[in-house]
Order: sequence, then C-alpha cells, then structure tokens
Amino acid sequence: MKVALGVEYSGTGFCGWQVQPEQRTVQGCLAQALKKITGEKSKIVAAGRTDSGVHALQQVAHFETAANRSERNWVLGLNSNLPNDMNITWARQVPDDFSARFSALNRSYRYLILNRVSRSAVHANKMWWIFSPLDVDKMQAAADLLIGHHDYSSFRAKLCQAHSPVKTVEKIQVTRQGDCIAIDVKAQSFLHHMVRNLVGVLVPIGEGRKPVEWATEVLEGRDRSHGGITSPPDGLYFINVEYPQQYNLPTVSAFPVVW
Repeated sequence: MKVALGVEYSGTGFCGWQVQPEQRTVQGCLAQALKKITGEKSKIVAAGRTDSGVHALQQVAHFETAANRSERNWVLGLNSNLPNDMNITWARQVPDDFSARFSALNRSYRYLILNRVSRSAVHANKMWWIFSPLDVDKMQAAADLLIGHHDYSSFRAKLCQAHSPVKTVEKIQVTRQGDCIAIDVKAQSFLHHMVRNLVGVLVPIGEGRKPVEWATEVLEGRDRSHGGITSPPDGLYFINVEYPQQYNLPTVSAFPVVW
C-alpha cells in the first residue's frame, strides 16, 4: 500500500530534510523509524525539502510498504521510534496515483519575527529577533509588489537546482500581534531560500532603511547580489500543503490561519 504522513518537526537539531551522509536529517530519522516497524528500506518522498534549522508543522510525505497497519498504528508505531523533536501527526492510506510532491496544489510557509528591544529566552531558535521597530504597513505594501507570476532570480539561492526561476506567488501577508510579526507566503512551488530572501527584502523596508519601491527594483533586477540578506532559518515554518479534495487528507491547525 501507499501511505501518506503528516510530519511535524523542530528544525533546530536537523541538517534539513534530505538524507545526507553522517548528518542528522528528518528524512533519515523517519527512514530509520519505518525500518524498525516494517523491516523494509522505504523510499520516502516529501512535499518539499526544508533547510537546516527550518521547522515544519505540516510537512507531507509518502512511502510504499508491504506492511498492513491501521492509520492509528502507523502514527503510534512511528512516534514511539522517533526522536522528541519530530512527530507524526496523521497517517492515511492513499491511492497509487498520489505523490506528496507532484500532487500538491500549493505550499504555505510562515516566517515569524520577534520585534522588540529585548531578546527572548523562550523563542530562541524559533523566531528572528529584530530590535529596531518595523513598520508592518510598509512591509505589506512592498509584499504586494512581489505577488504574482514573476522571474524570482533575485530571490534564488546560488545553488538552487530549480529548472526555472519563474514562479507564481499567490499570497504574501504581513500581520502583527503585539511584538510578533508573521509573514505568510503561499505558492505552488518555491526556489531554494526564496521565502527567506523575500523576508530579507521586506525587513529593511520595514526598518525604513529602504523605500517600498525597492522591492520592485530587486524583483526586476533579476540579480541575487542586488537583493537583501538571506534571513535566518530559525523563524521559518513549513505550515501547510494543499492537495485535491479527492485524496481527503487531514489538515493541521497548529497556527491560526489569520492572526
């Protein structure tokens, strides 16, 4: 059978999703847990690869197996063999045509910023601490200029392996609650470091060091060297993947949709 999983993890202790030699990765830990309960060496396919330090609340992965277990037992069996910083939130048997990667309609990320004078002992490695005041209205105005179907070469990591820099961004929403700022980005697919580079442009605009129009200049320049910094991975969360309704996959609401 083919089984889909909802995977949640704190990225701080992982060298990203993808298996790497002699490195602790999410995919590697999941493969080890699957082998313990099935005796099989499983190929695990994810909706998206997250970098070292990036967290996930609703990563979706699938694998094929000859083992026959209930959905509840997949969750309990895997979680009993996984480290404390990752967890399976749900399991669902899916048809043969399902792919965690290629069946996805869109993917959503949220970037969290702690915007106050003092740092946080509780949110370290979970949010990007910025002590200078940020103007959320200016950040949203700049974000609006970056939404749509564009060549995002200026927001692409040097080692990005995507065939084309052209992507369609459906949403970039900047919201504040108290000292916390959330930047939500939704697209069918992303370039390597794309969300972190988008945030790296919005922050200096929010600080007043760059005008709102700078976002358009960066986008149209199609040159990564003219963009902002790559924001730290600590504040980035992979929060959702949307699939066609026919697959009837569960949703996880670990963060509210609108703050």
